[in-house]
Amino acid sequence: MLPSLKVLRLSNCDLRTSSASLNLPNLTFLETLDLSHNSFYTHITPNWFWGLTRLKYLDISWNGFHGQFPEEIGNMTSIIELHLSSNDLVGMIPSNLKNMCSMEVFFAYENKINGSITELFLRLPSCSWKKLIYMSLSSNNLMGSLPTNLEPLSNLIWLDLSGNKLTGHVPLWIGELTKLTSLDLRNNDLEGFIHEGHLSGLESLEMLELSSNSIAFAMNSTWNPPSNLTDIGLRSCFLGPKFPLWLRWLTHLKYLDISNTGISDTVPDWFWIMASTAKILNMRQNKIKGSLPPTMELLRAIVIDLSSNQFSGPIPLDFAAPSLEQLFLSDNSIYGTIPFSLCKLRSLLLLDISENKLTGSIPDCSADTSIKNRTSMRIQNLNLRNNNLSGEFPSFLRDCQQIVFLDLAHNHFSGTLPTWIGEKLPNLAFLRLRSNMLYGHIPEDLTTLIYLQYLDLACNNLTGSIPKSIFNYKGMILASHDYDVFRDALGLTDTGNFTVLTKGEHRLYTGEIIYIVNFDLSCNNLIGDIPEEVIYLVELANLNLSWNTFTGKIPVNIGALVQVKSLDLSHNELSGEIPASLSALTSLSRLNLSYNNLKGEVPSGNQLQTLEDPEYIYIGNPGLCGPPLPQKCSQPKLIPATQEHHEDLNDEVYFFIGMGSGYVMGLWVVFCAFLFKRKWRIKWYSFCNRGYDWVYVQVVVTWASWTRETMHGVQSSTNN
Repeated sequence: MLPSLKVLRLSNCDLRTSSASLNLPNLTFLETLDLSHNSFYTHITPNWFWGLTRLKYLDISWNGFHGQFPEEIGNMTSIIELHLSSNDLVGMIPSNLKNMCSMEVFFAYENKINGSITELFLRLPSCSWKKLIYMSLSSNNLMGSLPTNLEPLSNLIWLDLSGNKLTGHVPLWIGELTKLTSLDLRNNDLEGFIHEGHLSGLESLEMLELSSNSIAFAMNSTWNPPSNLTDIGLRSCFLGPKFPLWLRWLTHLKYLDISNTGISDTVPDWFWIMASTAKILNMRQNKIKGSLPPTMELLRAIVIDLSSNQFSGPIPLDFAAPSLEQLFLSDNSIYGTIPFSLCKLRSLLLLDISENKLTGSIPDCSADTSIKNRTSMRIQNLNLRNNNLSGEFPSFLRDCQQIVFLDLAHNHFSGTLPTWIGEKLPNLAFLRLRSNMLYGHIPEDLTTLIYLQYLDLACNNLTGSIPKSIFNYKGMILASHDYDVFRDALGLTDTGNFTVLTKGEHRLYTGEIIYIVNFDLSCNNLIGDIPEEVIYLVELANLNLSWNTFTGKIPVNIGALVQVKSLDLSHNELSGEIPASLSALTSLSRLNLSYNNLKGEVPSGNQLQTLEDPEYIYIGNPGLCGPPLPQKCSQPKLIPATQEHHEDLNDEVYFFIGMGSGYVMGLWVVFCAFLFKRKWRIKWYSFCNRGYDWVYVQVVVTWASWTRETMHGVQSSTNN
């Protein structure tokens, strides 16, 4: 009905079907068709839009189309922009793509295109090479080396081949793309050297991304990078050991990633001036020496990562960069105290100063009168573990009501756990306070943290019993896919790298720690029973209550913790038998019940038979027996029967058979007599009736006589 229609945009319309049989004869003039971001999830061919041969713009990205790369594309010779990204297209692009002489934009990233990258370039329409402006084939399965000789793509502005399996060297023709503004080759297996010949001709280059390759930079110290270069990603390339001097000529830097690049030099003073314009600055995992910049408050950065280096000295008194959201300083040699300027970082979301040599207490922001118009801090992630910090539990956290991740482990904090944690930190999901000097009871308010999924209070001086309301922890109860809703709501993103004690050893976790469900109260002075309510925490992966003084029995339904991989109840005073339900823990890979007072037979079956060092699991429980322990469980001895036993048994059998038969016959005779002799029945009932009356009279008379004597004795006592 619309024969003149030229533009049709149906992006994000929740369309579900894309039929091959639609009768659309009047759409012959259609030039623009946008069907992106729908939910077709169907085969790429046949489909009705392949017959629209006058199309100049076609966008079917983000639709779930699957199947072989369509041959029909080659018939659409009028195409200028072709967008096929984020589908499941497989195979190599068809050879008839050479017919598309007008193509300027070709986006097919996040598919399953495979084959040789050289073959792919040969199948691109050579007639449009001087017209091609944007090309992205990232996140596919392209392999092999880039062609060493290629006719220049003289108008190419954007080239993205990241996330493939490319090998070999970066070819020199890259340096002939004089209009190129963005080059992205990261996350491949490229090797060799990059020198001036690769980059000097790229006068318009703004973004250079070569991260996660085995490329070495061999630039002359006098080389000037392209003047428009603002974004540089060289993670895991090789720049060192000296600090690259060419960085000093970058005047408009926005993004710099030189992490894990082998630099073992002292950071020069000019670097902080050059980096002052950067929004993101990543220098982690080098051996960079020096002190933190004294003018951190002048940096415009949103993210600064200087972790895993050799920085030393104190934190600058004023390190409150106004826009700073994430600051990583972990694993250095920074000493001194945390300055009051921490309280000024009102935009800060993540602060990680772990693995340093900090001392003293954390400043109390409420005591800082220099801060006007005070608002709550936005911090969600605070990591201060492995320092020498002291004092009581930090009171400034009262002002951090959005905090999700809190790690103060391996310090010298003392005092009791405050009761305000549950009220002031309602979003807390990860709490690590192990290896401090905290004492007192576990406050009942701690169990109101319904999002808590990681609780580690190990190696303190806590006393008392475990609050029975621990089943309030939704983060330890809900299935992982349900809890993703809470994670999204809490806005938890980067949590850094953390060492977790699980399965009896320290393991390094990065971002995946947000999926670990842990409950560790080991190495304290806790007493009482292990609450039965612990079985409700069905998503627990690690349960450690060892080295306490727990008594009573292991919860009989401990097998309900079906996700547990590590269970440690050793070095307590637990008694009774090991519950048979323990054998239902099919995910269990480490179990320790040693040094208790357990007794009885060790349960068997399922995962329990595959555990390593099985004897150590139960050592220190002399009352246990049965495999895998050498102690056999005692059984009642069976005395072999002799001929005399058999004769005695026969006599007893015959006796009881005869007695039973006689009893039955006697009753039968009496029954028959009463049945046929009416007078006998009357006399029997009369006899029983008289007997009943006599017994009744005797009881009543005796009771009355006893009552009179008792009352007489009471009156005599009263008169006396």
